[in-house]
Amino acid sequence: MTRKIRSKKYFFVAFTALSSLLLSNFFFVVAKPVQAAEEDTNAIKDNIDEIEAKLKKEEKKQASLQSDLNQINSTLSATQAAIARVQRLLRETESNISSKEQEISLLENQLTLDKHVLKGLLQELYYSHNAPLVEVMLAESDVQDILQTNDSLFSTQEKIQALIGEMSDAKERIAEEKMSLEDTKDDHETLLEVQNRQKQGLVLEKNETASDLEDQAKVVSRLKSELSELQGDLNKLLGKSYNAADIQEAVEFASNKTGVPKGFLFGVLKMETNLGANVGGCTYAQVEDGAQANYKKGKLSKRSWQTFQYRRDIFKKITSELGIDYRKQKVSCNPSGYTGTGGAMGVAQFMPDTWMGYKAQVASVTGHNPPSPWNLTDGVMAMALKLKRVPGVTEGKEAAYRRAAAAYLGTSYAPYINGIIYWSKNYKKLI
Repeated sequence: MTRKIRSKKYFFVAFTALSSLLLSNFFFVVAKPVQAAEEDTNAIKDNIDEIEAKLKKEEKKQASLQSDLNQINSTLSATQAAIARVQRLLRETESNISSKEQEISLLENQLTLDKHVLKGLLQELYYSHNAPLVEVMLAESDVQDILQTNDSLFSTQEKIQALIGEMSDAKERIAEEKMSLEDTKDDHETLLEVQNRQKQGLVLEKNETASDLEDQAKVVSRLKSELSELQGDLNKLLGKSYNAADIQEAVEFASNKTGVPKGFLFGVLKMETNLGANVGGCTYAQVEDGAQANYKKGKLSKRSWQTFQYRRDIFKKITSELGIDYRKQKVSCNPSGYTGTGGAMGVAQFMPDTWMGYKAQVASVTGHNPPSPWNLTDGVMAMALKLKRVPGVTEGKEAAYRRAAAAYLGTSYAPYINGIIYWSKNYKKLI
């Protein structure tokens, strides 16, 4: 008897030790992948933070280079305008010089002609003064006429001499004006040469800055690509698969089809699911079990439990149509800070009964039949169709945005609504 008891005792001790060993190994095996997944997630998040910091720094450099390039372009435009003005003044000066040269040429021709006339008059006077008295008496019957003729010749001579003097003065004045214009022309040409050198320097600086900006844009693009890949890796670990390009495409499609502004859609997406990063952290089985447990503990009202059951039946139909195991599908978790249940689906975070109200419309627009709450295009389209129902949203009115945001959430929660308004105005930062 003692031997049997002792044998049983040894068997019990051995069984307990073996069980403990197996259980410890089991928990170790289970904990190890969970711990590894958490470590991978944290590592990716750290990398994302690092890349985002680098991206912010490089984008600042890019903005600085763009500002420099804009300033260079502005200075270059001003220099080119100044060059054009000087070139115009130079042409005007050259035209004025040409006019002065023509005036001088005309005056010289006129002086030559007047001098020729004056020479003839002088010769005539000379012959008149040197004629013998007898010839004069014989040639001129009237002495008075002879005297008048001489007076006329002298008067004409004086006028011509005065005219020659005036023309000589005019020629000298015009020649001085021409010289002044030539000096002005030289100044314009010197200034033009300086400005052209400045232009060449600016063009060179522009090309170098543009090249630097292009290189910087490549750096920013590379960092954004790395960030997108890391976000994709993180999404895969967390059970999500949306990326920025997919979201932008879905938003643009929904906006074009419904008229809801892109900015507003981005704002709601940002606040609802962080652009698809938080579309659901629990399986439906976890949500269902949690809701049932809360109902049994009295934490969930009978009405809320009945609503959950009603939605669960609809959820089963939705997933059945899509060929999905409803218990394994990821949805929003049960809230911990207030009484309620989870189960919101996809980027739009629609409850099953809400989704059914838009299902036919979504299918008619996207062509997906049946549409899926977890399909990005279908989800964003459903969101846009719901938001469109509020008057003023398609016109981009902020007051309408606020009403639509409150209706979408089901309550007027200021941080949520203000966040949507902010991102609707700054959605380009999300792209």
